Amino acid sequence: MKKLLAGTLLLALALAPVPTMAGSNIGFSLSLPSIVFESSPELVVLPGTNIYVAPDVDAEIFFYNGWWWRPSQGRWYRSRNYDAGWSHYQRVPSFYRQIPSGWRNDYRHNRWQGREWHQQRTPYHNVQRNWNQWEKSRYWEKQNNWGVRDSNQRDRDRGRDRDNRQDRQDRRDRRDYEQERNNRNERLDQQEQKIDNQRERLEQQEQRINNRNQRLEQQERKINNQNEQLQIEEQELNRLRYREVERQRN
Repeated sequence: MKKLLAGTLLLALALAPVPTMAGSNIGFSLSLPSIVFESSPELVVLPGTNIYVAPDVDAEIFFYNGWWWRPSQGRWYRSRNYDAGWSHYQRVPSFYRQIPSGWRNDYRHNRWQGREWHQQRTPYHNVQRNWNQWEKSRYWEKQNNWGVRDSNQRDRDRGRDRDNRQDRQDRRDRRDYEQERNNRNERLDQQEQKIDNQRERLEQQEQRINNRNQRLEQQERKINNQNEQLQIEEQELNRLRYREVERQRN
């Protein structure tokens, strides 16, 4: 019974919930309302940024920094794939403020901030494979300044400044994520150590109980031996009495 109780306590500790990480940007993978893709999406980069949009898709979905992003019911989600594996992202991504609310209208009219815009549609798999190299080499800026005509050096400087600010923000986001992940791992280690310590205390307590039971069993055997000896002595005494009585009769 005592061993069963100790095992139950160990199981309860092992199954105890671990506190979740406050402020973490990463959630659990979940299912979202599906987006209908008539075919594999083609993407267009927004001028002055490294943000890709899917103009043929009615829903808001973006590709940035190696992730697919989408809002849904007031929350943001991201995934490595455009059609599955979405995880909750606990705040509005920093790149979103660079996206003009009327970008779809600009796309339909081939205009960007009043200038002619020659978009270049790119298959999504090319973007996923090359986005990092294109960003480092300023590929889209060198492609006629993202396809926007009549641009000047000041516009290019503004684009670089935005990219630099975004790079700094991305580094901060990555640093925050790494810190949160390290904190979570540390808490998990502490929880595991706490469980191990509790398990060790229970094992020590169980050992003490077993030792006590052994001592009680030894005492019980000693008492039984004494009782047997007393019975032998009592029998011998009875025989002596019987002989004495017989002797007196004779």
